Amino acid sequence: MTLPSPASSPSLIELRLVNVGQLFNTMDPSPFHERDLDHDAEEFIVGWAREHDSLSQLKIRIVLPGPAEPSMSAKVAESIRHYFDYRAKMTRRDLQELFREGRVSLVIGLAFLAVTMALRSLVPPGEGSSAWFREGLNICGWVGLWKPIDTMLYRWWPLRRQGRLQTRLSKAEVEVIFGS
Repeated sequence: MTLPSPASSPSLIELRLVNVGQLFNTMDPSPFHERDLDHDAEEFIVGWAREHDSLSQLKIRIVLPGPAEPSMSAKVAESIRHYFDYRAKMTRRDLQELFREGRVSLVIGLAFLAVTMALRSLVPPGEGSSAWFREGLNICGWVGLWKPIDTMLYRWWPLRRQGRLQTRLSKAEVEVIFGS
C-alpha cells in the first residue's frame, strides 16, 4: 500500500445541479449554512467517497448553472463541511454509546453466566434429565454473553469506518463552479 503524495490530485466527487436547493433538505428550518444535506445528495457524495482510496484527499465539486456568485460559493462550501463535521461528531457519539451499551451488556452477561453456573452446580451430576438440565444451564449462561461479544468485537467497525469517512468529507476541499 502506498501513501498518496502531497502533490497528487485529490479524488473528485462532482455534482451537477439545476439549483442549489437540490443540495439541501428543504424541510430543515435551520439557517442556510447549518442546513442538512438532502438525503439523495448525501448518499451520492458518501457513495462516491467510499469508492475512492481511503487515504486519498477528497474534493467535492458542485456545478451550478448561471452567473458566478462568490458569496453563494462560500456558503455552500461551509455548509457541506459543517454538515459532515456534525455527522462525524454524531457518529463518534453513537460509537461511544455502543461501547457503553457493550460494557453494560458485558456486566449483565457475566452476572447471568455466574447465576447459571451456580444453579448448574446445585443440580446433581448424573445421567438423563439432570445431565440435560446441567448442560442447558451451561449453554444458556454462555449465550447470555453473545450480545456483549458481538458488540465489542464486531458491531463497532462500521461506525468507526463511517465516522472516518465523514471526517474526511468534512475536511474535503469544496469547489463551486457556475456556468452552463
